[in-house]
Parts: sequence; structure tokens; C-alpha cells
Amino acid sequence: MTKAVIFDCDGVLVDSEVLAHEVELAVLGEIGLTYDPHEFTLRFMGRSDKAFFELLDQDGRERLGRPIMDEIRGPMKERYRAAIETRLTEVPGALSAIHALRLPKAVASSSTEQGLGIKLRKVGHWDHFAPHVYSAEHVTHAKPAPDLFLLAAKALDMRPENCLVIEDSVNGVTAGIAAGMRVWGFSGGGHMTPRIAEHLTAAGAERIVGSWAEAERLFVQL
Repeated sequence: MTKAVIFDCDGVLVDSEVLAHEVELAVLGEIGLTYDPHEFTLRFMGRSDKAFFELLDQDGRERLGRPIMDEIRGPMKERYRAAIETRLTEVPGALSAIHALRLPKAVASSSTEQGLGIKLRKVGHWDHFAPHVYSAEHVTHAKPAPDLFLLAAKALDMRPENCLVIEDSVNGVTAGIAAGMRVWGFSGGGHMTPRIAEHLTAAGAERIVGSWAEAERLFVQL
């Protein structure tokens, strides 16, 4: 029986993934490190900042023959911050669905603690989750490890098998399943494509939810 719901943030509650991918691919392209957008999303989405930049630096050394952190970290963070300040919105219908959910809930995200605060407050979600907002900085091993979801469940005083995770990334779905939780894949964010949704199913999501309006209808059945 589901007794609590744990939400990812980026691309699920706030439409930030589409902004992040836009900025990241642009900055990387400017230094000559290019990626197929679909493969980039599958590989990197849902990872902590630390893991993300470590993998990019590894790619830079292998493909460009040099470390690239000094070239990309500053521009990425500056442009992403500007995009969040001027263009961030909630994923359509998220707040309505949050209001409709009567079960205990938490956010468990690979974002930084500071970043989560900024994004959730900007779209008006923070007060509906606080103090149960957990970032990759709260655990040693971030997604796809189960640690972050297990931390959220413990804070909610819930057994893992009584928790439902809502995720938009393969790394997040993998983490939720490893934690022993139910997992729904969410495909309502601006960055999502049918191909990515297929990968969520392949990773083990029990269903794909296409919008918050759909999720809100399903919440009644929990």
C-alpha cells in the first residue's frame, strides 16, 4: 500500500531540465565537445553535479585531450542561473496535483540544496514540501544509488515498500527501484520525448504518467 510519495524536482516539479540541457549542450559545443541530445539526456540526467562534471571532464580528456573544467563550469553555472531567474516555470499542473495529494510527501533530487531552495521557492512549491526536501548533498552516494530515496523515506517515517517515487530520468528510476519502492516515470516535462519515456519503462518504471492532470487523477486511487 502506498502511504507516501517522493518527487524528483528537475523536470518533474519544475521545468528546469529543458533549460539545463540547452545551456549545457551550448557551452560544450562552444569548446568542441558535442553530443547527440538524446544520448546526452539519457547519460547525464538525474546525476549529481559532482558526478556530472566528473564525467564531462573525463570526456574532455578522452575526446579533446585536455581537462575542461575551467572552460565549462563557470559559463554553465552563470547561464543556467540566468535562465532559472528569467525563464523557470513549474511543470504545468504540478501545484494542483500537489494540493490534491493527501499523503505525506518529500522531494529527493540530485540538485544542490541551495539550487532546490531557489527553484522550489520561485514556482511556489517550497512550503508544500519543507522540511522534507533532500538533495544529493545529504548522502554519500547519489542517484542511481538508492540512498537519497531511503533517506527521504526514513525522514517521513515510512517503509520503502510503502513509498511511490515519481521520476523522469533513468538514473532516478534505477535509484527508486533499488530502494525497493514503486516508481512512476513522468514524461510531462519540457525536455521529455517518447524515446526517453521508453527508456524509463525499460529501466523498470511501472507506468508512464504523461502529465500532472493524469497524475492527479491517479492520486485518488492511492
